Amino acid sequence: MHEMLHFSPQVAQALAEGRPVVALESTVITHGLPYPQNVETALAMEAAVREGGAVPATVAVLGGRLIVGLSLDEIEYLGQQAGAATVRKCSRRDLPIAVACGEDGATTVAGTMVVAHLAGIELFATGGIGGVHRGHPFDVSADLRELGQTPVTVVSSGAKSILDLPATREVLETEGVAVIGYGADELPAFFARSCGLPVDVRLDTPDQVAALITARRRLGLSSGTLVTVPAPEEACMDPEEAEAAAAQAAREADEQGIHGPASTPWLLRRVVELTDGRSMVANTALLRNNGRVAAQIAVALAERGR
Repeated sequence: MHEMLHFSPQVAQALAEGRPVVALESTVITHGLPYPQNVETALAMEAAVREGGAVPATVAVLGGRLIVGLSLDEIEYLGQQAGAATVRKCSRRDLPIAVACGEDGATTVAGTMVVAHLAGIELFATGGIGGVHRGHPFDVSADLRELGQTPVTVVSSGAKSILDLPATREVLETEGVAVIGYGADELPAFFARSCGLPVDVRLDTPDQVAALITARRRLGLSSGTLVTVPAPEEACMDPEEAEAAAAQAAREADEQGIHGPASTPWLLRRVVELTDGRSMVANTALLRNNGRVAAQIAVALAERGR
């Protein structure tokens, strides 16, 4: 195990025994949802991973220590820091800063991928990846580059719908990332089940996804894999409503000069307001579902390795 990582006993034992583990990010706790919904959702996502047959490993930086597998108290601590400037939002570039300066940090999709790869964890579940921001083609999330260079399988409901989804899809293609539609022929649009963009291949079972991951590994490819899972039907939003809210939020962000790392949390909060909370219902439901699906894939992958 990597010398810079600090594992919970449960995660360390699971990895040592070759049992399935699923990594989870922590920016959803500090930058994605308000307290106490953030803590409730993080714990529900961990429970969904367990229901799927795997061990959850929520990742964060606490006091400069890279933690793989947060305790209940640590999740509660981060939850109470929601929105606080004292918690660094950690992508790849930020990890050494947070470690060297002894800071607290919440890992993004990219940051969690880096840590998961160091830890030897293949599967990582999240809500939606970052991408190309609307109206700002040079404001591109580091998540996309990370998917192109780090061999981790990310299970998400596509990219966040506040983004430019066609441009994001193009960048994923350029980065050589295989985009899988899990039981779907089109890319999900986060809160909505589809955005009309094609995936590279439709796969319908955990074992089919595990077979693709195995093939990627045997080929020695350094890129990651993106498994896109539509939000549960009972909680998803109407595509037109989701798009209208995302477009309005993006316009307002431009008018107020909100850009860079602060834009995504602001946009997501504004969409919650514009949809009277329906986007939060969809968000929490898809997070739990993605955790469960990632666990099922991790189990299938572990069985192939036996």
